[in-house]
Amino acid sequence: MNNKKVAVILSGCGVYDGADINEVVLTLLALETQQVAYQCFAPDIPQHHVINHLTGELAHQQRNVLFEAARMVRGEIKPLTACRSQEFSALMVLGGAGVAINLSDFAFKGPDFSIDSATLDVLTRFKEENKPVGYMGIAAVLLPLIYGEGVELTVGNDKETIELIESMGGVHRVTNFDQTVIDEKNYLVTTPGYMVATTLIEAKIGIDKLVKEMLAMSLSPCSYFLHAVS
Repeated sequence: MNNKKVAVILSGCGVYDGADINEVVLTLLALETQQVAYQCFAPDIPQHHVINHLTGELAHQQRNVLFEAARMVRGEIKPLTACRSQEFSALMVLGGAGVAINLSDFAFKGPDFSIDSATLDVLTRFKEENKPVGYMGIAAVLLPLIYGEGVELTVGNDKETIELIESMGGVHRVTNFDQTVIDEKNYLVTTPGYMVATTLIEAKIGIDKLVKEMLAMSLSPCSYFLHAVS
């Protein structure tokens, strides 16, 4: 195990109302394959709503984002307010509808959305410390609010989402499941995940690539850019 440690932010449990389980497992597998330690976090807040994943219909239940996310990682998770950026080399924010309904209200307000205060605080601190970050799938919609106009990113090829990102000042690059977009200025890597991928194998290719590129950015700036062009 090397000396890097990555913070991983989850938004619940389940693609339709939380974090995408497949993306979570594949991401943690990729980090372990690279012999990198990680700590998962989620906001300790009520879930906006609950979806029956069998039918796609609204379920009249109340759930907690942190408690639900804990199901996926065997309880090895902490409240997002406990995340100290100085303890980590990098940050990953994983996809799933929970990003748009729990970490933010993007699903309801589009380009006029806001980010949950605890989430925004953590994401902003990693930005201010110029630490490498990786955003997956729909999580990339948060980036224009964090990094500002001109941030380069991808959510794949979904026209409506791309238009919203561009209306907020983001620079979108269309990608396939096996591609990433690197914003060197902001030490940022994005990949579309299940916004494009249709199988575990396809998703794994893009996720593995994102993890490797993000970890490469954990080198000193000069070392990273030499690595990137070699």
